[in-house]
Amino acid sequence: MIETQDSLRDCLAPAKLNLFLHITGRRPNGYHDLQTVFQLLDWGDTLHFTRRRDGRITRTVEVEGVPAEHDLTVRAATLLKAHTGTNEGVEIDIEKRLPMGAGLGGGSSDAATTLLALNRLWKLNLPREELQALALKLGADVPFFVFGKNAFAEGVGEALEAVQLPPRHFLVVTPRVHVPTAEIFSEKSLTRDTKPCTIAVFLAQHLAGNADNNQQGWPDSFGRNDMQAVVAGKYAEVAQVLEWFDSIAPARMTGSGASVFAAFASRPEAEAAKVRLLAEHPDWRSAVASSLDTHPLFAFAA
Repeated sequence: MIETQDSLRDCLAPAKLNLFLHITGRRPNGYHDLQTVFQLLDWGDTLHFTRRRDGRITRTVEVEGVPAEHDLTVRAATLLKAHTGTNEGVEIDIEKRLPMGAGLGGGSSDAATTLLALNRLWKLNLPREELQALALKLGADVPFFVFGKNAFAEGVGEALEAVQLPPRHFLVVTPRVHVPTAEIFSEKSLTRDTKPCTIAVFLAQHLAGNADNNQQGWPDSFGRNDMQAVVAGKYAEVAQVLEWFDSIAPARMTGSGASVFAAFASRPEAEAAKVRLLAEHPDWRSAVASSLDTHPLFAFAA
């Protein structure tokens, strides 16, 4: 990240993985109660922010399928400006790397990075909890990215408690299919009654498979993604990726899909798996990423 008086450049909006995702109930308003653990990655979109003295909020690049007025970065900046009454404006440039509809939190992470960056650039000095409350108005995953640490999440994803996770390296594979989150949540066959767990249970069972950096049996050492069966049943491409991983490493879908990931003890192992993937399925998008403990802009809120 490069900071000057009037700009913040090369701001990483990190992707996330759901190490597990349980749906424990459904509320009368249609929202679902969840339990999950969010893992930050050192891979994501890159955002650049330049202060505007005329108070305008603009996006300088086109994002396919996302008009500027619907872009979560523009919405985040507009929300923050209205909340604080600042006269500042900003020009936002986005380098998109994360595919949409992949369960990696791309748009949510972009929005959170915008809130954190403008808190700094506009010299607002809002506390993290206040930014998280604003973030929830933009989407259920946005507060996690503002929270800025790997977290055990409950509710609709806004009740967060930091967890310490071991360093790991991941191969993330995304078939060329867009999975709409709302469609999966509305599916009648979706499991909605998984028994709630606790952080202590997660840490005891999940991390037991990581002793001495041993990845054997992970991620199946704890829980599941309750959406995975539904998505794999509706989207053959996701099922094919899961099947491909069967001979490589235990794998799991993240979020509502379509991305599937597996963990490796070392980056070379993950890179070797990617080489095999590219030889066998060159049309699948893939990335090797390592775990992060904190958001790169964590220090921009107290």
